[in-house]
Amino acid sequence: MPGSLGHEQKDAETFASWGIDYLKYDNCNNGDLKPMKRYPAMSRALMSTGRPIFLSLCEWGDMHPALWADKLGNSWRTTMDINDSWESMVSRADQNEVYAEHARPGGWNDPDMLEVGNGGMSNDEYIVHFSLWAASKAPLLIGCDVRNLSKETLAILGNEEVIAVNQDPLGVQAKKVRMEGDHEVWTAPLSGYRTVVVLLNRSPEFRIITAQWDDIGIPPKTVVEARDLWKHATLEKRFVNKVKANVRPHACKMFLLTPLPLSE
Repeated sequence: MPGSLGHEQKDAETFASWGIDYLKYDNCNNGDLKPMKRYPAMSRALMSTGRPIFLSLCEWGDMHPALWADKLGNSWRTTMDINDSWESMVSRADQNEVYAEHARPGGWNDPDMLEVGNGGMSNDEYIVHFSLWAASKAPLLIGCDVRNLSKETLAILGNEEVIAVNQDPLGVQAKKVRMEGDHEVWTAPLSGYRTVVVLLNRSPEFRIITAQWDDIGIPPKTVVEARDLWKHATLEKRFVNKVKANVRPHACKMFLLTPLPLSE
């Protein structure tokens, strides 16, 4: 089968001449080369073209690329392929979270593309999907047919407030800071002393989920304003030491927390 192995420079120059911005480079047909030996040639070839082409490495997390791929590419798959199901989606999020400390601007953990809109999950489950990928600073690659987006799918994929979390310049990947049975708190600091919090309910029943300041890294007694990024509404109540919400089954709440001046 055709491939770039041994033809990296020619292919890189061709991609650049076509105006390509993004190359997903799978570790197929690799001539028995280990990925850390195979990928440098394409990395160097792309850089030599003078065109900024995002290099996405995909060896399906086999050799723990988060530990070495930052010197070669801009993202690296941390998991096997995703499929359009709740179990697949949350398991990919779990596997990706293990490597949170290795993500930073210029190099990102990639738990595979989004399944939002493909029909295998509920709307709430797709909101969880998009929320976790955004908070985790994962590449947001649409995996459904963009010619036929429903209003519900477009509302998820086009949520500019959630996308802004993903694109935050601080570039810190969210981590699970509390796990109690089937509900979890995911959080990451954002620029401007803000914090994103995802209250995730994995259970088939309603759950009240609480995020404590000492878990999510906010100084004690700090008063914060909370914005619900899926309702596009700032809550009237101010919160001190914790924020909590009643979360539907297989659903989440995603809050942007902003500290308020002491006078408020």
